[in-house]
Amino acid sequence: MWETVRRWFDPRELRSVGSTPDYRFSLANERTFLAWLRTGLALVAGGLAAAQFLPPLALAHLREAIAVALLLLGGTVAVRAVDHWARTERAIRLGEELPASRFPAVLALAVGLGALLLVVAVLVRAIGGR
Repeated sequence: MWETVRRWFDPRELRSVGSTPDYRFSLANERTFLAWLRTGLALVAGGLAAAQFLPPLALAHLREAIAVALLLLGGTVAVRAVDHWARTERAIRLGEELPASRFPAVLALAVGLGALLLVVAVLVRAIGGR
């Protein structure tokens, strides 16, 4: 694991693999990485906003659970983004198939379940507030 992390921060090692690709492919890979990074940052911001600005919810510690889940998901997205960027760049340089990932589906499922939990929280609060 630490070897993989070390490679993320050593561009010389990445450049030493295979041949230099058409720069458009590398730039497209970088744009995808930056989009994932923005997604992770948005999730972290949402987690901080939930922790700071949501009023206490009817279910004990639901606000904190939402905040922690968003923060963890945001951090996971950021780490996964750099790993996917490095693996994709390596595959491009070696002329291999691009790595497949289940992570977008997992993220979509997590966001969908999170939204469902928030709907339940809103309904519980609306019904309890009457």
